[in-house]
Amino acid sequence: MTHMDYKYSLLGSPVDDYRQRPLLLQVDDTPMNLFAVLEVKREPAAVQRWSTLGCFRNVKLYSFLLGLVVTFLVMASYILTGDKKGLLLTPSPYHFTSLVSPGAFTLNLSSARDFANLKLVAQAIASKLEFNSTRELPDFKALVHSEPHMFSVIPRKFLPGVKNPCWYEEYTVDITVDPYRTNLYARYSGRRVFEYLKTALQKHLYYHKSKYYRMRCLPYFYVIGQPKCGTTDLYNILKLHPDVRFSPFKEPHWWTRKRFGIIRLTESFQDRYPVEHYLDLFDNAAFQIRDHLMANLSGAPSQSNITIGEASASTMWDNSAWVYFYNDTTEGEPPFLIQDFIHALQPDARFIVMLRDPVERLYSDYLYFRIANKSAEDFHEKVSESLQLFEGCLMEARMRSCVYNTTLNNAMPVRLSVGLYIVYILDWLTVFSRDQILVLRLEDHATNRRDTMHKVFDFLDLGPLTEQNEAEITNSPAYNTRRPGDKNLGPMLAMTKEILHDFYTPFNAQLAKVLRNDSFCWESCSKLM
Repeated sequence: MTHMDYKYSLLGSPVDDYRQRPLLLQVDDTPMNLFAVLEVKREPAAVQRWSTLGCFRNVKLYSFLLGLVVTFLVMASYILTGDKKGLLLTPSPYHFTSLVSPGAFTLNLSSARDFANLKLVAQAIASKLEFNSTRELPDFKALVHSEPHMFSVIPRKFLPGVKNPCWYEEYTVDITVDPYRTNLYARYSGRRVFEYLKTALQKHLYYHKSKYYRMRCLPYFYVIGQPKCGTTDLYNILKLHPDVRFSPFKEPHWWTRKRFGIIRLTESFQDRYPVEHYLDLFDNAAFQIRDHLMANLSGAPSQSNITIGEASASTMWDNSAWVYFYNDTTEGEPPFLIQDFIHALQPDARFIVMLRDPVERLYSDYLYFRIANKSAEDFHEKVSESLQLFEGCLMEARMRSCVYNTTLNNAMPVRLSVGLYIVYILDWLTVFSRDQILVLRLEDHATNRRDTMHKVFDFLDLGPLTEQNEAEITNSPAYNTRRPGDKNLGPMLAMTKEILHDFYTPFNAQLAKVLRNDSFCWESCSKLM
């Protein structure tokens, strides 16, 4: 996405009149409503070619309004026709410089006044928060209507006596033809694994009454979040258990992105991945489960505790595609969430969530992405912009609407909303019971990996390990640690940390209350005592 030729400015407010002056954005010298500007900024480049952006500063007001109407109509045509291929997505904020420049509100990092302003922003946000889980759940028919193909492929009932949700599917492809030749994961992730599956599938077809059948399986459990919270290390530990089988790569991102045609966040929509391509990722595990079933039928005892897992860290929180595909919304909130579909298909699924102090998570997230000129000062500026944008949203909408606002989240230069764990946990608890979701802390995992390992294995009903396997797991090095170059940048500024603590404190306190575990306050709950 190219940068706009016109500029946006955040208008800061002095401390003494902060509460009387709402946060505004401006285009040139004309103040505008926050989200009117954001909607203009968020339009894809492919749609904006109708006019030269360089002359945007000088056009008259009626020309500007006409442009908005034309842009809206083009976007509407994409949404209504479902033709998303080639429509450019708004990029991740980490891949480009901020789309919102400080403008009139130029940060002075040594200014006590600016620091006080940001403290007031955090206080204003806290005053507008309401935590509840009263969202209206979609009925089953509405879910089927939105994704008819997915529900036609996956049955409502699975094979009895099998731990994983598995079933037999009639195999209608010519057995001499490669069934994985069109798999879109093979296109973007390499074909090596699919070459093996091609040969193995022919050996595992089930012939019954003149028809061929194949076994299909969904995961028994999902590691669903959060990014930069140790999910990669947890994934690698689980892989070492002899009964666990994952997809060929850690994060298929099918539920959140691939089924919508989102391959990379900086690219346009591509072909949508059908559910069959996702199921292909678990074929190797399905082959092994079938081998055990056949051995038992032949009279040879064969114990199988194979447990299939998937570890896309976007599953818990990323519902950003809803704005492009689901039109029937309530107060700007998505009518369907990822967990609604998973629950409709496999209500007995299990989920593992790894969390960490959201303040540290945000800084780690910032350092992880390869952007130019990273520094503690740059992080502070991006945090201040994001906080002001979030507060501006709360002036017009409910908190939950802001958390799921795709336009807002992509406009914020840091992923502030990913750390609002309680919002996502409450929504997951509207469809799944508390005992189906294991919530862990990275801080506990880092100090006692053995304890984390046993909690996870017990939760998944995995068999015991040999002493050698357990030693291999507990002594394995941590994965996905911070790069040496990023470590040299040092910690975030003290003032940034304090402001973020103020922002996340009410969210953490509610999380600790819901989970009945004060450790999920991290360092912040003492401020509420």
